[in-house]
Amino acid sequence: MPAFTVETTYRLPAYRHRTYHAETPAEACRLAIEDDDWEGEKLDYECAGETYVTGIWSGTDAAYSAPAIAVPSHFEETIHRKAAHFELLLGLLKMMVADAVARRASPEGWVERASWAVGCGEAILAGARDPDAPVVLPKPSHVLAWLSEERVHDQITAILETDPVFAGVSVGDVTDDDVHTACLAVASAADLFHEKRFIEFKAALAALEPAVSRVRNR
Repeated sequence: MPAFTVETTYRLPAYRHRTYHAETPAEACRLAIEDDDWEGEKLDYECAGETYVTGIWSGTDAAYSAPAIAVPSHFEETIHRKAAHFELLLGLLKMMVADAVARRASPEGWVERASWAVGCGEAILAGARDPDAPVVLPKPSHVLAWLSEERVHDQITAILETDPVFAGVSVGDVTDDDVHTACLAVASAADLFHEKRFIEFKAALAALEPAVSRVRNR
C-alpha cells in the first residue's frame, strides 16, 4: 500500500488588550492594526481553528524532500476555499454588470449597487482597506413591469385566434427565437418616461397618506 507524508495545520489565535486614544472607533481600530508591538500577547487555545492540509508528498517522511502532490481543494482551509470562490463569484458579477450596462435591462439602482460590490471585492483582493465612512448606496428601486416571453407567447395565441390579418399562420410557426428577438427590440425601443413619472407621483401621494395621519393625530 502506498505511503504518503501529509502536513496538517491549524491556526491558534493570538490576542492582546490595549487602550488607544482616538476620535472615532474606526481610528482606534486603525491604530490597533498598525501597532506591531505584541509584548504580552495571549494564545486562545479554546478557539483553535480547523485542521486542514497544507502539503502532501509521496513516500515516508518525504515532506519537502519529494515533489509535492496537489492537495484536493476540499482539504484546504475553509477561508481559502471561500476566497477562491469569492474570486469566481466576483468575476461572474463583473460580467453581469457589464452585460446589464450594455443592454440597459436591469432595474434602476441595481447596477450602481452591483458596481459598488465589485469595487469592494477588488479592494479585498488587493488588500486595500474599506473606507472608514459608511458607503451611501442608492435607495432601493422597484420593478414596475417585466416583459415575459411566456406571456408574449400567450398574446400571440390570442391574436392568431381573433385577427384575420394573420390567417394561415399557426402558433407553431412562431419560434422562441422570434419571440426573444422581438422582446429585445421592443424593450430597447420602449420609452416609459411619462408612465414612470406618473407612477412615482402616485407612490409619493400614497406615502404621504400615513405621514399626514400621524401628523394630525399628534
